[in-house]
Amino acid sequence: MVRNNNGNMSREEAGRKGGEKVKQKYGQEHFEEIGEKGGRNSGGNNNKNNS
Repeated sequence: MVRNNNGNMSREEAGRKGGEKVKQKYGQEHFEEIGEKGGRNSGGNNNKNNS
């Protein structure tokens, strides 16, 4: 486990642990689903000046 100067867990380690916990609870399919949703919503077509 990576520790920063004051002995606490690093942000990277905290994110990894949190992601593993979510994966245990909801499964790999959850990450695939939210990844697809994010890809659809950030396809570059969200600029309102491109009409």
